[in-house]
Amino acid sequence: MIPGIGTAVNVATVLLGSTIGVLLGNRLPQRTRDVVTDALGLVTLLIAGTSAVAVLDDDLADRVGDSAPMLIVLGSLLVGGIVGSLLRLESRVEAFGGWLQSRLAGEAGSAERHRFIEGFVVSSLVFCTGPLTILGSLNDGLGNGAEQLVLKAALDGFAAIAFAASFGWGVAASAITIVVVQGSLTLLGLAIGGVLPDAQLAAITATGGLLLVGVALRLLRIREIPVADLLPALLVAPLLVELAAAIH
Repeated sequence: MIPGIGTAVNVATVLLGSTIGVLLGNRLPQRTRDVVTDALGLVTLLIAGTSAVAVLDDDLADRVGDSAPMLIVLGSLLVGGIVGSLLRLESRVEAFGGWLQSRLAGEAGSAERHRFIEGFVVSSLVFCTGPLTILGSLNDGLGNGAEQLVLKAALDGFAAIAFAASFGWGVAASAITIVVVQGSLTLLGLAIGGVLPDAQLAAITATGGLLLVGVALRLLRIREIPVADLLPALLVAPLLVELAAAIH
């Protein structure tokens, strides 16, 4: 299978799901759309929990010791959060979403603009921070097949319907984020010629799970956590695994 086909399928399902969601959302009252968003928040929380338990992975414990995995995840979030906040990633993502809204949706009121940006930011984070994003894209680039990304594409397509029913066309704009993130990881897979060690993948998965908790809290309107500022934690996690392994 041609490397990159999984990302292409993923983009197609998100665009299709977004179109269906927008057409459906215009016929739903605001209260119903809020309930849909709450349901997505709860499901995102469930997915986050199943990812976060990777901190208990046996390969990770064998590599760094039993007490280190929690500290690795904590250190990843702290260091990643500091780096992300200094780089103002959240503000840059929101600004990019606002620019897209003005280019793609034309002039709109502040409420519609905020809705577009929120849809772009939230859906981009949900679609691009899960373990299937990393594992699927890497394996696609390594020539191991795109089955994981095809599965992710199906899940994202259904999620896009629900997101777009609440947030509108901002969800479709997240296809750009998918191309950039998954395309970059696929190229990385082509370059490195082999998968990351299981211990490092477990650390990345656990850290990504906690980032999804932040996304869920936003969807449930509990707290507006700047999850984009925490994204560098996904790069810090495997580095801390190597550091802890050297000390262990």
